Amino acid sequence: MEIIRKIGILGSTGSIGTQTLEIVRSNPGFQVVALAAGNNVELMEKQVREFKPRLCVMWTEKAAAELRLRLSDMQVTVLAGMEGLLTLAVLPEMEWLVTAIVGMIGLRPTIAAIKAGKKIALANKETLVTAGHIIMPLAAECGVPILPVDSEHSAIYQSLNGEDSRKISKILLTASGGPFRGRKREELLNITVEDALKHPNWAMGRKITIDSATLVNKGLEVIEAKWLFGVEPENIQVVVHPQSIIHSMVEYVDGAVIAQLGLPDMKLPIQYALTYPDRMPMEGKKLDFYELASMTFEKPDTDTFKGLSMAYEAIGIGGSMPTVYNAANEKAVALFLDKKIKFLEIYDLIQGAMEHHKVITNPSVDEILASEQEAYEYIAGIRK
Repeated sequence: MEIIRKIGILGSTGSIGTQTLEIVRSNPGFQVVALAAGNNVELMEKQVREFKPRLCVMWTEKAAAELRLRLSDMQVTVLAGMEGLLTLAVLPEMEWLVTAIVGMIGLRPTIAAIKAGKKIALANKETLVTAGHIIMPLAAECGVPILPVDSEHSAIYQSLNGEDSRKISKILLTASGGPFRGRKREELLNITVEDALKHPNWAMGRKITIDSATLVNKGLEVIEAKWLFGVEPENIQVVVHPQSIIHSMVEYVDGAVIAQLGLPDMKLPIQYALTYPDRMPMEGKKLDFYELASMTFEKPDTDTFKGLSMAYEAIGIGGSMPTVYNAANEKAVALFLDKKIKFLEIYDLIQGAMEHHKVITNPSVDEILASEQEAYEYIAGIRK
């Protein structure tokens, strides 16, 4: 099969990045031309030796220097930091950029890639949550497609395929409910990190697994959906679906509901984004309705799991508030994972940061990054 996609990956050593490379491994139609990661030098070396990109980027110069030494026998350029990410984002031969990097680090490279005409397979939530008002008009202006990699947004994208988006009545965003579905606030007082990392259906990174447990992840997805599909938050309804078989649905003005179903496996939405508008065969188990037998649906408990209601509050206020919501959660989750705060304190820190923030109505990239830093400093200040 001839090469159909020349891709770069931001975050190649993380959960989405490694699964993207699994897809590349089983599809000779993909060629990896660039990889970027944080500080996992050992895994990056293995990836470079297997996939032979011409450029790779590590976040710190120390990691980059170690990688250069390890790869001295290979023809590969190793760069570091934001300058390296920006170089990767505009690499001439790269056609698709998979933005699987975690955090606001992904914002500037994504903007640079869009301006350079690169197609975007978007897995970096922060890009749209904080800068949707910048990203979507820019992509439209540059004629660049943004294909969502999140399973929920991919499902919506697929459910919209061939339909008039102006006829959407409602987006139904499904949620597994996480490991603590059905529990009340008093039952969450002494939750451990180990408990919160036991997701019932999905294998994900540590941070996003905690976000699933708090329903913050679903809140971030609501904000993303607003920007991706041009639907107001009041027309985005979250439905708890514990089996994680229906990945999301679209209700149209005539009452018809179209859904995308599949097993809980991130490789499907990753491959769909990279092969769109085509579909390629994928190995592995397929959905068996005889085995499934039943599917159930519930209303989310937003009184106990306040991450979702706070997201609606943040996007309702708009401007820089979603940035503060996201940044405060990021810092709070890090503290929880380090066992420095309790599970329910995540909500307290997010709420405090949002109440402390003075909203900027139409923030620039610099103002977005400043708002993020302000949220970090607020939490650092009260955690002394």
